[in-house]
Amino acid sequence: MANYIFKRLLLLLPTLLGIMLVSFVIIQFVPGGPVERMIAELQGHNTSATSSFAGGGSDISSAAGQSGGSAATSAYKGAQGLDPEFIKELEAMYGFDKPAYIRFFDMVINYLRFDLGTSYYRDIDVLGLVLEKMPVSISLGLWSTLIIYLVSIPLGIKKAVKDGQAFDMWSSAFIFIGYAIPSFMFAILLIILFAGGRYLEWFPLRGLVSDNADDMNFIQLALDYAWHMVLPTAAMVISGFASLTMLTKNSFLDEINKQYVLTARAKGLKEKDVLYKHVFRNAMLIVIAGFPAAFVSIFFTGSLLIEVIFSLDGLGLLGYEAIINRDYPVVLGTLYFYALIGLAMAILRDVVYVMVDPRIDFEART
Repeated sequence: MANYIFKRLLLLLPTLLGIMLVSFVIIQFVPGGPVERMIAELQGHNTSATSSFAGGGSDISSAAGQSGGSAATSAYKGAQGLDPEFIKELEAMYGFDKPAYIRFFDMVINYLRFDLGTSYYRDIDVLGLVLEKMPVSISLGLWSTLIIYLVSIPLGIKKAVKDGQAFDMWSSAFIFIGYAIPSFMFAILLIILFAGGRYLEWFPLRGLVSDNADDMNFIQLALDYAWHMVLPTAAMVISGFASLTMLTKNSFLDEINKQYVLTARAKGLKEKDVLYKHVFRNAMLIVIAGFPAAFVSIFFTGSLLIEVIFSLDGLGLLGYEAIINRDYPVVLGTLYFYALIGLAMAILRDVVYVMVDPRIDFEART
C-alpha cells in the first residue's frame, strides 16, 4: 500500500499541471478581463461585485488623466480615446504584456513554491487570503459531510433491512421532501424560526464566532463556535441525506440477496453478525467511493449561498467575487487549492478502501 500511495503522490504533479492548464486556457477566453474592468472603472462604470475595489486605482486614474486622451484603436472594449502607452501600462500592471505561454510557465513555477501571486483588487497575497477564508469552508464542509454520513449510512442499512415495510416508505417520503427543498430556502426558514427573524432567537444570525471571541477561553470559544455552526450546518445537510441514504440501501440490498449471505444465515449466524461482519464490508465500498466527491461538492459549491445568507466569509464567496471581478490570481489560486484537496481526498478514499476490505490490493494493479 505504501508503494501505491507513493506512486499516486508522484501523479499529483502532472494531474495538477493538466488542471492548471485547462483553467488557464479557459480564463483566456473569458470576456471582460481586468484591463477592461479597469478601463470601465476609469470611465465611471462601477462593475465590481463588492463595494471594496482596491488595487491602485487612484494612481491609474491620475495616469489616465495625464495620457493626453489621443484617439487610439484598441483591442479592449471602451478603450477608444485612451493613450496606447497608458493601455500598455495597464497590461504591464496585470502581467498581460507577456505572451500567454510565458505567463503560464511563470504561474506553474510560482505555484510549485506556493506563491499564488497578489489579488488584483484586494492588493493582498492570494495564499494568505485563501488560508484566511479556508476555516469557514472547512467547517461547513467537514461537519456537513460527517453528519450526512453518520445519519445516512445507519438509515440506509435499516431501510434495506425493512425494505418494503412502513418504516422504509415513510422514511423515503421524508427524505425526498428534504431533498426537494433547496438548502438556501431551508436556511431562510431556519433564520425566520430560530434566529430572530420572526419567532425565536435561539441562534446567532451571522459569523463563525461572537464579537467577543478574543476574551473567551478554549471551552467557551468551542461552545460559541458550535452555537454559530448549528443553523448553517443544518441548512446544508437537509438536502444531502437522500442520495447517500438510497445509495447505501441499494448497495446493501444487492449484497443481502447474494449467495454468501444465504450461506451465513444457514450456518446459524445472527442477523446482526451477517449484516455488519459480512455484508457491511462489501456494501460499503461503493459508498466510500463517493466520499471525496461528496466532500468536495459540499466544501466548494454547496456552501456559497449558505455563506452569503449567514455572512460567513469563506472560499465559496471568495471564489464567486473573484470570478465576477475577473480577479484571475484569486480564481486560479482557489482552483489550485480545490484540485489539491480533491486529489488528496481521492488518495484517502483508496486508503479507506483497504481499511474496509483488506483483500483489495491496489499495488497489484499498478
